[in-house]
Amino acid sequence: MAKRVVTFGEIMLRLAPEGYYRFVQAEKYGAVYGGGEANVAVSLSNYGMDAAFVTKLPEHEIGQAGVNALRRFGVDTSCITRGGNRVGIYYMEKGASQRPSKVIYDRAGSAIAQAQTEDFDWKKILKGADWFHFTGITPALKGNLPAICLEAVKTAKELGITVSCDLNYRKKLWTKEEAGSTMEELCRYVDVCIANEEDASDVFGIRAKDTDVTSGKVNHEGYKSVAKQLADRFGFSKVAITLRESLSANDNGWSAMLYDDGQYCFSKRYLMHIVDRVGGGDSFGGGLIYALLEGYGSQDAIEFAVAASCLKHTVEGDFNMVSAEEVRKLSEGDGSGRVQR
Repeated sequence: MAKRVVTFGEIMLRLAPEGYYRFVQAEKYGAVYGGGEANVAVSLSNYGMDAAFVTKLPEHEIGQAGVNALRRFGVDTSCITRGGNRVGIYYMEKGASQRPSKVIYDRAGSAIAQAQTEDFDWKKILKGADWFHFTGITPALKGNLPAICLEAVKTAKELGITVSCDLNYRKKLWTKEEAGSTMEELCRYVDVCIANEEDASDVFGIRAKDTDVTSGKVNHEGYKSVAKQLADRFGFSKVAITLRESLSANDNGWSAMLYDDGQYCFSKRYLMHIVDRVGGGDSFGGGLIYALLEGYGSQDAIEFAVAASCLKHTVEGDFNMVSAEEVRKLSEGDGSGRVQR
């Protein structure tokens, strides 16, 4: 029987100009759906797992289109609560060369941001689940969501379910002080922590020494210290940190580290030419969850997760539309990009 993973968060409508057009030039916008935890659920479903996504969406056609986007990839949407008036929107301008990508949010008053604690029966939702995943974006929406997330993780722990959290700090949603206070409480119920090279610093003030991601300089020893400090502070069984070296908006170095029971495992490094970087961290999280649930060892798990994310950077849209076999092939060494016949 396939392992069951439940994810909880916001799915949004993404509107983006064609190609590399700037907002002020755009006459047409492409529309797709995505969101941190939804992206993870799609990845896991594509790998053959039983993945469920939980949120609140309006009953109108735009809300239903979001549900349909998930169903298309086999995600269980039966626990989505319906209600509210709007779906959150974000506008995405794709960067190029030295011009960075830009995101503008229009999500105030979205259905999930106005959710009530009684909208979610967590004992029912989590029944039979092996894993629960959320990100720091969800409590950052404020309202009742910090309390809803806390109820979810407490219930998961009561049921013996593994909990993972991607810190995913978003400065446009809350301050570092707000994030630190809220995540401090939530992380005490987390088993597996996922972060990028800046999250630990922004949320908890834990910084990697001698590292400057904007110059492409990453210090492995510094990240060992960050992972150990996080694990010691919260009791995480595992800490995964993605290491992005930003050479330009189009070209990044990409690798990661997994801290597991005192062992530090660093992945191979990929030099990526980026098609679409949105969802890159989520695809890493999905790959890591899959590998750990499938019983991969620490080194193989981090290699699978990084390879999954590397492939996502070649796929347009938020969702990582690749198979487990494609990820395994890359993680095991075939990164040639040659035509498969």
